Amino acid sequence: MAKIVLDLHDIFNKGLAIDGELNRVMTEAVQKKIALVEIIPGKGSGQLKKRVLRFLGQPEIKKLYHRVEKDDKNFGRIFVHFRF
Repeated sequence: MAKIVLDLHDIFNKGLAIDGELNRVMTEAVQKKIALVEIIPGKGSGQLKKRVLRFLGQPEIKKLYHRVEKDDKNFGRIFVHFRF
């Protein structure tokens, strides 16, 4: 199964860059019919993870994917599942 991995460690403090990368990855997954996107906000304080989850909760983004899974073994990972 193909997947895309987005590691946000390098841009954790650049708001517009974070949104841009999240948009890019979601669009790429839809265009290429990739079933899984793994987003790595890291563990930190949890603020970046909350920002990613807020982004994924937007109505126009939410309609693109099937479900979001927070990794129960690793707090710093989020899986976005697509159904094609």
